[in-house]
Amino acid sequence: MLDVLFSALAELLTPHHMMFLTLGVLLGLVIGILPGLGGIVGLSLLLPFLYGMDQTSALAMLIGLVAIIPTSDTFASVLMGIPGSTASQATVLDGFPLAKKGQAARALSAAFSASLMGGLFGALILTGFVVIARPLILSFSSAELFALTLFGLSMVGVLSGNNLAKGVAAAALGLAFGAVGAAPATGEYRMDFGLLYLSTGIPLVIVALGLFAVPEIVDLLRGGSSIASKSSSLGQGWRQGLKDTWTYKWLALRCSGLGAVIGAIPGLGGSVVDWIAYGHVVQTSKDRSQYGKGDIRGVIAPESANNAKEGGGLIPTLLFGIPGSGSMAVFLAGLILLGIQPGPAMADRNLDVTYTIVWSLALANVIGTLLCIVAAPGIARLTTIRYTLIAPFMIMVITFASFQATRSLNDLVALLIVGAIGVLLKRFGWPRPGFLIGFVLATQAERYLYQAVQFSGWGFLTRPLVIGIIVLTVVSVWLGARTRPGEEAAKVSTEGTTELAQAGQLWPQILFGVAVLAGFAFVFWESFGLSQLGGIFPTWVAVVGIVATLVAMVPLLTGKTESTANFDTEVTPREHDVRGGAWAMLGWLAAFVAAVAIAGYFAALLVFFVVFLRTMAKASWLKTILLTLAAAIFMMVLARSLNLVMPAGFLQGQFRFPWPFR
Repeated sequence: MLDVLFSALAELLTPHHMMFLTLGVLLGLVIGILPGLGGIVGLSLLLPFLYGMDQTSALAMLIGLVAIIPTSDTFASVLMGIPGSTASQATVLDGFPLAKKGQAARALSAAFSASLMGGLFGALILTGFVVIARPLILSFSSAELFALTLFGLSMVGVLSGNNLAKGVAAAALGLAFGAVGAAPATGEYRMDFGLLYLSTGIPLVIVALGLFAVPEIVDLLRGGSSIASKSSSLGQGWRQGLKDTWTYKWLALRCSGLGAVIGAIPGLGGSVVDWIAYGHVVQTSKDRSQYGKGDIRGVIAPESANNAKEGGGLIPTLLFGIPGSGSMAVFLAGLILLGIQPGPAMADRNLDVTYTIVWSLALANVIGTLLCIVAAPGIARLTTIRYTLIAPFMIMVITFASFQATRSLNDLVALLIVGAIGVLLKRFGWPRPGFLIGFVLATQAERYLYQAVQFSGWGFLTRPLVIGIIVLTVVSVWLGARTRPGEEAAKVSTEGTTELAQAGQLWPQILFGVAVLAGFAFVFWESFGLSQLGGIFPTWVAVVGIVATLVAMVPLLTGKTESTANFDTEVTPREHDVRGGAWAMLGWLAAFVAAVAIAGYFAALLVFFVVFLRTMAKASWLKTILLTLAAAIFMMVLARSLNLVMPAGFLQGQFRFPWPFR
């Protein structure tokens, strides 16, 4: 055993291994900074380059990229309010408000140091569980996995503040969107409107960007100012972030353990880990008043969990060949490509390779975190630049990232539609996190329920582990929904209550509620044309959604709107808002998508930059030309180096254009 450990350590510390590990970290750093790409895209892009490489070098690059993406994706979440990947969605809730307060460097450094702690903890868990994890993982059947999806949905109660009805309705809406496409049990197509694009469902990256990125871009464009309202302590804020992580070290360790355990469960995936960690910190906090407004604990908890989940996710991937998440599925393909066969042998005759992977993961976390912390103060200064100069770059990045989901122009149309829904949800105080959690867990919940009933009947509910998880779920909902005596904790201020009532602006909220009811009615109607197995899930989603929406609308119809608080603060009108408000800003995105459909992405991008910078940013011609040129060069380098495709328009089908216009 000691010989194996020393062999793995000797391999780890060779200059050759260190060089390729660092190269993988640098590549992952770039991929992580770009919103919407994440680990699946990064690993997929790396695989073609592994052909012909020796096993040691290629493995080092794979591990370096896997380790750093959950850390580097924090840049977009904190600085732009855009989820860098599915693993950094919850970080937006408090990280972005901190950036608006001029504390971006603090939020980033706290996130990076918490990520380091989580990554090291995940590697430690993997080291200890390599041999003993087998019986634990095998004890989870479909029944236990279904119970865990219910536990994930219980986080909706935590993130709904004092209005649980809106939270449940938003989650049901997310579940309904997640049910679009083929039913897991029967393969029947549901709510696809006869469109081939919807037959496989709406891509997660589009839903995440539409719900969080588009509304934040629209909101910041409305005001016309910079992201941060002040620029003090940007250069030194990273030290405070390190102190914050040390102050809340036990919170970081708890959430790291939570992330490692959830990551080790095959099929549950990493996209819900950060929400569970965020729900945990809210539940266990005495003072909840700053959550959603810029509480550093709301950054530390999800960031430590999402890094630890990578170490946990490697357990089923290495020992059983069962990927714990989407990124682990691609990583598994990379291992097979390198001639490494995952399975029980990884804990026996290939134990040296296993420990090399484990310790490479830990070392890559250290290297990546140091690089991010060094860069954090300088990158944080982006928040002091006037946002109208940054916005076209953000629109460029999120539209390009959305297109990579299926490489169809419909991806951009879907982004626009989901973005409009995100704006409405934010404006009327419906919790977007609840919607996203429902969407993420929809397919898994339905699949696991179907499998559990098929294998065990409804008796699966009496399994001891299932009962334990359900009890934990009930306790979670109770802890999240209660308000401590004398505490104004969850009462996050939202417009749409007394102010709107006095201004006679309740009708837009009522109309939105009616539209949501109509959507649930459509889901209910669609389920009647399906078989029992294909229709039972959307039927119950529609019933729950209708009931919750009606309950949420009662205060609006009776004029008692004091209890609409949640973690999704509505936009308040400001004197310096641009004419047309949020919808004018959303119109810019619609115009860009229309231009792409006609002229193709690159040509539309050049025109969009020039028109936007001249009319919205009031930039000089020199600045406009320089920024447009910078965007064009960036997009060409990105597309060429990563072998990515740009959306084509109508004209590309009629004429032959040179690259990059084709």
